[in-house]
Amino acid sequence: MSLPRQQQPFVAGSVTTGSGTIPRISATLTSRDHWGAFKVRWGIKRMDYRVDPGLYALGSPDRAASVFVTANYKLSFDCLRESLHGRSAWILVLDTKGINVWCSAGKGTFGTDELVDRIKSSGLAQVVDHRVLILPQLAGPGVAAHAVKKLSGFEVVYGPIRATDLPAFLDAGKKATRAMRRGTFTTKERIVLIPVELVSALKTAAILAPVLYLLGGLGGPRGFWANASIHGSFAVLCLLSAIVAGCILAPLLLPWVPGRAFSLKGLILGMITALIVETSRGLDMSHWSGSIESAAWLLLIPAISAYLAMNFTGASTYTSLSGVKKEMRWALPLEIAAGVAGLGLWLVSRFVA
Repeated sequence: MSLPRQQQPFVAGSVTTGSGTIPRISATLTSRDHWGAFKVRWGIKRMDYRVDPGLYALGSPDRAASVFVTANYKLSFDCLRESLHGRSAWILVLDTKGINVWCSAGKGTFGTDELVDRIKSSGLAQVVDHRVLILPQLAGPGVAAHAVKKLSGFEVVYGPIRATDLPAFLDAGKKATRAMRRGTFTTKERIVLIPVELVSALKTAAILAPVLYLLGGLGGPRGFWANASIHGSFAVLCLLSAIVAGCILAPLLLPWVPGRAFSLKGLILGMITALIVETSRGLDMSHWSGSIESAAWLLLIPAISAYLAMNFTGASTYTSLSGVKKEMRWALPLEIAAGVAGLGLWLVSRFVA
């Protein structure tokens, strides 16, 4: 028998059942829960934001209470329990290695074997009289319902995509409307994804920025530090502008930027950003150094922006694994080529009069 620890911050008591003492949780999130979610949104300890797998009691469930299955990524766990405010239920948490339902279903950790094993190890059959499990719809790719039924005796019912629709789903006799089955990718949903990708890009920028600044001091008619303050600072500005285009503008403007490929959308926004940045600086195009430097950033900024925008394919609701692989096969080599060519041109510009 494998039961979750009672000593978890969100556990508010316990329930004695036929399979042992089950931790009791509340549907009301605390300031600690909200703070943890905020940090995770910004990429802070994101892979360690998890709960113990096993069976939990929400409120005061009896043997007829519904059983919901979720991942042990705490953000998924919290979304589920908060959506069930005012209701009592059992929550069976699978060991998905701290990954959300959709991603873990694709990776196989939210899968048939883990679900069957968790049913047995939690002693669920001794806790409830019925044999029905409610799974998130997005768990479908990883779970074979017929196999779960055969191996455990429990029937799988797929709930709606969004946990917030669960009350209406339950009130309708566990029937989902067409709207509950439809995935969305609204502006608000895209904005939520920005911080994680932005922080990741900024971590890389924190390493590259000093290097670009110092390289900007090479060559040129002025002294090293004078060159660095002009050309090195501009290089850092261009890098940050590319990050803004790829990590912020791309998800915000996604539906309205032409093209199907995310990398193409990032490329377009990168080109516009590069033109704005270079125009605002007013590069001296009367000399070879200025022309080459301008060409360098017209390659580099779009290449970086296109690459960063392409990262959002894994978070969108309308891309497929095969489509993403297909896009990466042609986009990634072009991004690398443009980036290498742009960097080479920029370095050449430092030594051309």
